[in-house]
Amino acid sequence: MYALNAISWLTEENLRDMLERYRSLGPFPGIALTFMKSFVPPLPTLLIVGLNAAVYGLWLGFLYSWAGLVAGCLATFLIIRKIASQRFLRKWAQRPKVARAMEWVRRSGFSFVFLLSLFPVGPFVIINMAAGLAGMRLRSYLLALAAGKAVMVFAVSNIGNDAGRFIRNPVEMIYVVLFVLLSLWGVKSIEGYFSRLTRSGGSS
Repeated sequence: MYALNAISWLTEENLRDMLERYRSLGPFPGIALTFMKSFVPPLPTLLIVGLNAAVYGLWLGFLYSWAGLVAGCLATFLIIRKIASQRFLRKWAQRPKVARAMEWVRRSGFSFVFLLSLFPVGPFVIINMAAGLAGMRLRSYLLALAAGKAVMVFAVSNIGNDAGRFIRNPVEMIYVVLFVLLSLWGVKSIEGYFSRLTRSGGSS
């Protein structure tokens, strides 16, 4: 009952009031809300990121949302990787859906994390756990996560800061899609560069 009441409290008006009330604390409320998303899945990512942009402004709202989301996901990843040998986690990893996700991570972990980081909704906590259990390299995970979340948060912050502009000119969404594709190409190129450096360093 308490959990249902807490979830029902998560409305735009209540969250906006809370951000405005504690704005004197600086970036902490905006970062804390997005950080908690990794541990409290029902928190509405789209709403929180949009409100951060509306309350703090486009650039500060983007920065606070991005920092909170990346920190929360990274914390989940590191915790799971640290306790991956625990019996209950090994049993959880054997579930069909989780096992398929982990196999996908092992085959194409970088693209897996980056592409799914672009979505503001979905069970990203499971993705963090799968990446940690699969033993994905921290550098690849962090690069894919930070880049994917940056693209997603920037797009949502733009809409939250001036939703009317996209309603008036829906063709501008094409630029968002092009930005996502360009970001994927750029980030994969960077990751490939670091992978080549690692291989050449290991062979020397």
